[in-house]
Amino acid sequence: MDHAIRIGRRRRYTPTRAAAIETNARANSTDERTMGVLRLIPIPFIPIPGFIDAFATYVLALYGLIALGTYWLPKALTQLMPTQNLKKKYDAKWALVTGASSGIGKSLAVKLAEQGLNVILVAIDEPILDEATKELSERFEGLEFRKIGVNLGKPGYLDAIAEGTKDVDVQCVFNNAGFMLTGFFDKQPLERLMINHECNATSAMQITHLFVTRMLEKKLRGCVVFTSSAAACQPTPFSALYGATKAYVSSFAANVGVELKSRGIDVCAVHPSPVASNFYDKAHKLDSLNFFMNFAVKPEELPDEMLRPIGRVLWHDVGGVAIGFRMLLKIFDYGFFATLISRFAHFMGDFKKNL
Repeated sequence: MDHAIRIGRRRRYTPTRAAAIETNARANSTDERTMGVLRLIPIPFIPIPGFIDAFATYVLALYGLIALGTYWLPKALTQLMPTQNLKKKYDAKWALVTGASSGIGKSLAVKLAEQGLNVILVAIDEPILDEATKELSERFEGLEFRKIGVNLGKPGYLDAIAEGTKDVDVQCVFNNAGFMLTGFFDKQPLERLMINHECNATSAMQITHLFVTRMLEKKLRGCVVFTSSAAACQPTPFSALYGATKAYVSSFAANVGVELKSRGIDVCAVHPSPVASNFYDKAHKLDSLNFFMNFAVKPEELPDEMLRPIGRVLWHDVGGVAIGFRMLLKIFDYGFFATLISRFAHFMGDFKKNL
């Protein structure tokens, strides 16, 4: 009986049968090797040759590697580098910070003073500016702090800043001032919109021009840093001007940074995630804004991260929200994403709330 079973088993694995099994295995292996991205697309009645499928897969893989690698590699290298002492880096004595009376601006002023820089504080002429100037003067004896009280939303500020800094060399400029208007664009008075645009975008350009020309004339090294926003990289309905002005600031920084790098002036636009400061106090509350505020960071945590990328990269994202927005645009085209939102905007709570 055992002998008969062994004979039966031998008959199953005849040379012909073994060859067929080997052929099928090779075919399956070939199918697996040529299974690519095009095979996943349900295109009926159109046969896709294996080499075309493989080529398309390799191209898309390479595209993804470049798209993600050119973002993450510079960012990873920047994060591994220490934060920088700007006084030593540029042999500087003076820095200027706009929006310096509170929030990120005040934290920047403190950090710069800790590095031994004298600081010019530019902000609206209110008691809070006097208090910040007095506080810093008492805390950092031996350093000088000047206040320039101006409204960056109304023309005339540039002359005051130029006059107040004519006797010193400002080599570190931080364009930080800005505010947000929320709600439907058409429901805002035009005058208010123009003030917002002037403060967030135009003033930063004019202040940059003032100090860049001075540095170049005297052949001084220095930096210009813009506090932009994660909103620069996404459609921002119900705060349209804020997103637009921040996109302007980031684009301007990238463009002028190319012109100035080899001439000794570093430029950087920093995109922070939401910050737990009084910046949002005057803004009409939005559901979307309240959601992202759950991930807010404290303003005193930002200066080290803002000083780290200067001279290393032109754009720098800080925090999960900013990084997440940038990654989203690696998946969706900006125009497509905006179009998609426009189709469903009327279902959004913010839309109904502000209508």
